[in-house]
Amino acid sequence: MAERNLVYFVSDVHLGLRLKDPEEREARFIAFLKGLPAESVQALYLLGDIWDFWYEYRDVVPRYGTRVIAELLHLMDAGVQVWFCPGNHDIWTYSYFESLGMHRFDQPYHVTIGGKRFCLGHGDLLGGAPFGYTLMLKIFRCRLAQRLFSTLHPWLAFRFGLGWSNSNRRRHHPYTFRGEQEPLWRFAVAESERTHVDYFVFGHFHDAADLTLPTGARLLVLKDWLDGGMPCGVFNGTSFELRSPANPAE
Repeated sequence: MAERNLVYFVSDVHLGLRLKDPEEREARFIAFLKGLPAESVQALYLLGDIWDFWYEYRDVVPRYGTRVIAELLHLMDAGVQVWFCPGNHDIWTYSYFESLGMHRFDQPYHVTIGGKRFCLGHGDLLGGAPFGYTLMLKIFRCRLAQRLFSTLHPWLAFRFGLGWSNSNRRRHHPYTFRGEQEPLWRFAVAESERTHVDYFVFGHFHDAADLTLPTGARLLVLKDWLDGGMPCGVFNGTSFELRSPANPAE
Protein backbone atom coordinates (compact mmCIF):
# COMPACT_ATOMS: atom_id res chain seq x y z
CA MET A 1 0.00 0.00 0.00
CA ALA A 2 1.40 3.43 -1.01
CA GLU A 3 2.39 5.83 1.71
CA ARG A 4 0.05 8.80 2.02
CA ASN A 5 2.64 11.59 2.17
CA LEU A 6 1.21 14.16 -0.27
CA VAL A 7 -0.86 17.16 0.82
CA TYR A 8 -2.40 19.49 -1.79
CA PHE A 9 -3.53 23.10 -1.32
CA VAL A 10 -5.89 24.97 -3.69
CA SER A 11 -7.74 28.28 -3.60
CA ASP A 12 -9.67 30.76 -5.74
CA VAL A 13 -11.23 28.51 -8.36
CA HIS A 14 -14.31 30.81 -8.37
CA LEU A 15 -16.80 28.26 -9.66
CA GLY A 16 -19.79 30.07 -11.15
CA LEU A 17 -17.93 33.26 -12.03
CA ARG A 18 -19.12 34.29 -15.51
CA LEU A 19 -15.70 35.47 -16.61
CA LYS A 20 -13.55 33.98 -19.37
CA ASP A 21 -14.77 30.37 -19.70
CA PRO A 22 -16.50 29.15 -16.53
CA GLU A 23 -17.37 25.74 -17.98
CA GLU A 24 -13.76 25.14 -18.99
CA ARG A 25 -12.53 26.25 -15.56
CA GLU A 26 -14.91 23.88 -13.79
CA ALA A 27 -13.90 21.03 -16.12
CA ARG A 28 -10.24 21.83 -15.46
CA PHE A 29 -10.78 21.70 -11.69
CA ILE A 30 -12.67 18.42 -12.01
CA ALA A 31 -9.76 17.04 -14.06
CA PHE A 32 -7.41 18.19 -11.31
CA LEU A 33 -9.41 16.34 -8.67
CA LYS A 34 -9.68 13.23 -10.84
CA GLY A 35 -5.93 13.31 -11.49
CA LEU A 36 -4.85 13.41 -7.85
CA PRO A 37 -2.99 10.20 -6.93
CA ALA A 38 -5.52 9.41 -4.21
CA GLU A 39 -3.60 6.41 -2.89
CA SER A 40 -0.68 8.75 -2.06
CA VAL A 41 -2.66 11.81 -0.91
CA GLN A 42 -3.16 12.37 2.78
CA ALA A 43 -5.22 15.57 2.52
CA LEU A 44 -6.57 18.27 0.24
CA TYR A 45 -6.93 21.77 1.69
CA LEU A 46 -9.40 24.11 -0.05
CA LEU A 47 -8.37 27.60 1.07
CA GLY A 48 -11.43 29.61 0.15
CA ASP A 49 -13.26 31.09 -2.84
CA ILE A 50 -13.67 27.68 -4.45
CA TRP A 51 -17.17 28.93 -5.27
CA ASP A 52 -17.60 32.47 -6.53
CA PHE A 53 -20.80 32.78 -4.52
CA TRP A 54 -22.16 30.35 -1.98
CA TYR A 55 -25.24 30.70 0.14
CA GLU A 56 -26.47 27.68 2.01
CA TYR A 57 -30.16 27.54 2.85
CA ARG A 58 -31.41 24.87 5.21
CA ASP A 59 -32.66 22.77 2.28
CA VAL A 60 -31.00 24.40 -0.76
CA VAL A 61 -27.38 24.61 -1.92
CA PRO A 62 -25.92 26.00 -5.18
CA ARG A 63 -26.61 23.95 -8.28
CA TYR A 64 -23.36 24.73 -10.08
CA GLY A 65 -20.29 22.76 -9.03
CA THR A 66 -22.25 19.56 -8.39
CA ARG A 67 -19.69 17.49 -10.28
CA VAL A 68 -16.96 19.05 -8.13
CA ILE A 69 -18.81 17.87 -5.03
CA ALA A 70 -19.02 14.39 -6.59
CA GLU A 71 -15.24 14.27 -7.14
CA LEU A 72 -14.57 15.47 -3.60
CA LEU A 73 -16.79 12.64 -2.35
CA HIS A 74 -14.81 10.16 -4.48
CA LEU A 75 -11.58 11.41 -2.91
CA MET A 76 -12.97 11.11 0.60
CA ASP A 77 -14.25 7.62 -0.17
CA ALA A 78 -10.68 6.79 -1.25
CA GLY A 79 -9.36 7.90 2.16
CA VAL A 80 -8.32 11.50 1.36
CA GLN A 81 -9.13 14.06 4.04
CA VAL A 82 -10.74 17.19 2.58
CA TRP A 83 -10.43 20.41 4.57
CA PHE A 84 -12.28 23.62 3.74
CA CYS A 85 -11.66 27.22 4.85
CA PRO A 86 -14.34 29.73 3.78
CA GLY A 87 -13.12 32.66 1.70
CA ASN A 88 -14.80 36.02 1.24
CA HIS A 89 -16.89 34.65 -1.68
CA ASP A 90 -18.01 31.37 -0.10
CA ILE A 91 -18.32 32.70 3.43
CA TRP A 92 -21.91 31.55 3.97
CA THR A 93 -21.27 27.88 4.64
CA TYR A 94 -22.98 26.33 7.62
CA SER A 95 -23.18 22.54 7.78
CA TYR A 96 -23.49 21.09 4.26
CA PHE A 97 -19.80 20.43 3.70
CA GLU A 98 -19.46 18.86 7.13
CA SER A 99 -22.44 16.61 6.39
CA LEU A 100 -20.50 15.30 3.38
CA GLY A 101 -17.47 14.48 5.51
CA MET A 102 -15.30 17.56 4.95
CA HIS A 103 -13.54 19.33 7.80
CA ARG A 104 -14.26 23.05 8.06
CA PHE A 105 -11.82 25.47 9.71
CA ASP A 106 -11.43 29.21 10.13
CA GLN A 107 -8.27 31.22 9.63
CA PRO A 108 -5.62 31.41 10.92
CA TYR A 109 -5.46 27.65 11.41
CA HIS A 110 -2.34 25.99 12.82
CA VAL A 111 -1.69 22.34 12.06
CA THR A 112 1.28 19.97 12.05
CA ILE A 113 1.77 18.01 8.81
CA GLY A 114 4.68 15.64 8.41
CA GLY A 115 6.43 17.17 11.39
CA LYS A 116 6.19 20.72 9.95
CA ARG A 117 4.09 23.50 11.36
CA PHE A 118 1.61 25.14 8.98
CA CYS A 119 -0.52 28.26 9.34
CA LEU A 120 -3.39 28.17 6.84
CA GLY A 121 -6.26 30.35 5.72
CA HIS A 122 -7.80 32.29 2.88
CA GLY A 123 -5.56 35.28 3.58
CA ASP A 124 -7.90 38.26 3.65
CA LEU A 125 -8.20 40.42 6.80
CA LEU A 126 -5.06 38.92 8.37
CA GLY A 127 -2.84 41.82 9.34
CA GLY A 128 -5.56 44.36 8.59
CA ALA A 129 -7.70 45.46 5.64
CA PRO A 130 -9.40 48.63 4.33
CA PHE A 131 -12.30 49.81 6.47
CA GLY A 132 -14.92 49.29 3.75
CA TYR A 133 -13.87 45.69 3.14
CA THR A 134 -13.74 44.90 6.87
CA LEU A 135 -17.20 46.43 7.36
CA MET A 136 -18.62 44.44 4.44
CA LEU A 137 -17.41 41.14 5.89
CA LYS A 138 -18.74 42.06 9.33
CA ILE A 139 -22.15 42.54 7.73
CA PHE A 140 -21.82 39.24 5.88
CA ARG A 141 -21.05 37.49 9.18
CA CYS A 142 -23.91 39.21 11.05
CA ARG A 143 -26.56 36.66 12.00
CA LEU A 144 -29.36 39.19 11.46
CA ALA A 145 -28.10 40.01 7.96
CA GLN A 146 -27.87 36.30 7.16
CA ARG A 147 -31.43 35.68 8.35
CA LEU A 148 -32.73 38.61 6.31
CA PHE A 149 -30.91 37.36 3.20
CA SER A 150 -32.33 33.88 3.72
CA THR A 151 -35.84 35.31 3.33
CA LEU A 152 -35.06 35.92 -0.36
CA HIS A 153 -36.16 33.21 -2.75
CA PRO A 154 -33.05 31.25 -3.88
CA TRP A 155 -33.73 32.31 -7.49
CA LEU A 156 -33.29 35.95 -6.47
CA ALA A 157 -30.54 35.35 -3.92
CA PHE A 158 -28.20 33.52 -6.29
CA ARG A 159 -28.75 35.92 -9.16
CA PHE A 160 -28.06 38.85 -6.89
CA GLY A 161 -24.98 37.24 -5.30
CA LEU A 162 -23.48 36.02 -8.57
CA GLY A 163 -24.32 39.28 -10.35
CA TRP A 164 -22.65 41.38 -7.67
CA SER A 165 -19.60 39.14 -7.57
CA ASN A 166 -19.26 39.14 -11.37
CA SER A 167 -19.56 42.92 -11.50
CA ASN A 168 -16.88 43.39 -8.83
CA ARG A 169 -14.47 40.95 -10.49
CA ARG A 170 -14.78 42.68 -13.88
CA ARG A 171 -13.81 46.01 -12.28
CA HIS A 172 -10.68 44.59 -10.66
CA HIS A 173 -7.35 44.69 -12.45
CA PRO A 174 -4.81 41.85 -12.10
CA TYR A 175 -3.12 42.11 -8.72
CA THR A 176 0.57 41.72 -7.95
CA PHE A 177 1.42 40.58 -4.43
CA ARG A 178 3.52 43.36 -2.87
CA GLY A 179 5.65 41.31 -0.50
CA GLU A 180 6.74 43.25 2.58
CA GLN A 181 4.15 45.95 1.90
CA GLU A 182 1.27 43.53 2.39
CA PRO A 183 -0.64 43.29 5.70
CA LEU A 184 -0.44 39.50 5.25
CA TRP A 185 3.38 39.73 5.33
CA ARG A 186 3.22 41.69 8.61
CA PHE A 187 0.79 39.16 10.05
CA ALA A 188 3.02 36.24 9.09
CA VAL A 189 6.14 37.90 10.53
CA ALA A 190 4.39 38.65 13.83
CA GLU A 191 2.84 35.16 13.99
CA SER A 192 6.16 33.42 13.29
CA GLU A 193 7.82 35.50 16.02
CA ARG A 194 5.06 34.49 18.45
CA THR A 195 5.09 30.77 17.68
CA HIS A 196 7.05 28.40 15.47
CA VAL A 197 5.70 28.11 11.91
CA ASP A 198 7.45 26.54 8.93
CA TYR A 199 4.93 27.37 6.21
CA PHE A 200 2.23 30.02 5.86
CA VAL A 201 -0.15 29.09 3.01
CA PHE A 202 -2.95 31.37 1.78
CA GLY A 203 -4.94 32.35 -1.31
CA HIS A 204 -7.13 35.42 -1.96
CA PHE A 205 -4.63 37.61 -3.85
CA HIS A 206 -4.95 35.85 -7.23
CA ASP A 207 -1.17 35.98 -7.57
CA ALA A 208 1.46 33.39 -6.67
CA ALA A 209 4.17 34.29 -4.16
CA ASP A 210 6.91 32.34 -2.41
CA LEU A 211 8.76 34.49 0.12
CA THR A 212 11.10 33.79 3.03
CA LEU A 213 10.32 35.69 6.22
CA PRO A 214 13.02 37.10 8.55
CA THR A 215 12.28 34.20 10.91
CA GLY A 216 13.09 31.66 8.16
CA ALA A 217 9.45 30.63 7.64
CA ARG A 218 8.06 30.61 4.10
CA LEU A 219 5.03 32.64 3.07
CA LEU A 220 3.27 31.00 0.12
CA VAL A 221 0.35 32.52 -1.78
CA LEU A 222 -1.57 30.35 -4.23
CA LYS A 223 -2.46 31.51 -7.73
CA ASP A 224 -6.11 31.64 -8.80
CA TRP A 225 -7.59 29.39 -11.50
CA LEU A 226 -8.79 32.14 -13.87
CA ASP A 227 -5.77 32.08 -16.18
CA GLY A 228 -5.40 28.38 -16.94
CA GLY A 229 -3.29 25.55 -15.58
CA MET A 230 -3.92 23.77 -12.30
CA PRO A 231 -2.39 26.09 -9.68
CA CYS A 232 -1.79 24.36 -6.37
CA GLY A 233 0.66 23.89 -3.55
CA VAL A 234 2.07 20.45 -2.77
CA PHE A 235 3.79 19.26 0.39
CA ASN A 236 5.45 15.84 0.08
CA GLY A 237 6.33 15.37 3.75
CA THR A 238 9.71 17.03 3.32
CA SER A 239 9.37 20.12 1.11
CA PHE A 240 6.71 22.45 -0.26
CA GLU A 241 6.39 23.68 -3.84
CA LEU A 242 4.00 25.80 -5.83
CA ARG A 243 2.81 24.23 -9.07
CA SER A 244 0.70 25.21 -12.07
CA PRO A 245 0.83 22.02 -14.13
CA ALA A 246 -1.51 20.65 -16.74
CA ASN A 247 -1.74 17.51 -14.59
CA PRO A 248 -1.80 17.54 -10.75
CA ALA A 249 0.59 14.58 -10.56
CA GLU A 250 3.30 16.39 -12.57
